[in-house]
Amino acid sequence: MGDDNFGHLERLVSELDARGLLARVVRTQSGRVFVRVINPKATSLSENVTCRLAADLPDWWYCWSWGERLHTADDPAGAATKVARVLAAVGE
Repeated sequence: MGDDNFGHLERLVSELDARGLLARVVRTQSGRVFVRVINPKATSLSENVTCRLAADLPDWWYCWSWGERLHTADDPAGAATKVARVLAAVGE
């Protein structure tokens, strides 16, 4: 799982950065990997995005911190657009 997962997360970071969000891949001591995303204009607006294989499909998916599928990992730009919309401050 590791390498594919990490590559998908790195591509998502690039897309999030392009949208003005602060994003980085984080690896915990237990080996869990996720993207930490923060809106620099409203730092209380943040999210952790994971990437994993779907149990019922042969595809990788970006997932919200609560486990719900966000977007297919083969489209990091589409996923970044969704995350940016959710983390937008009022008036952005």
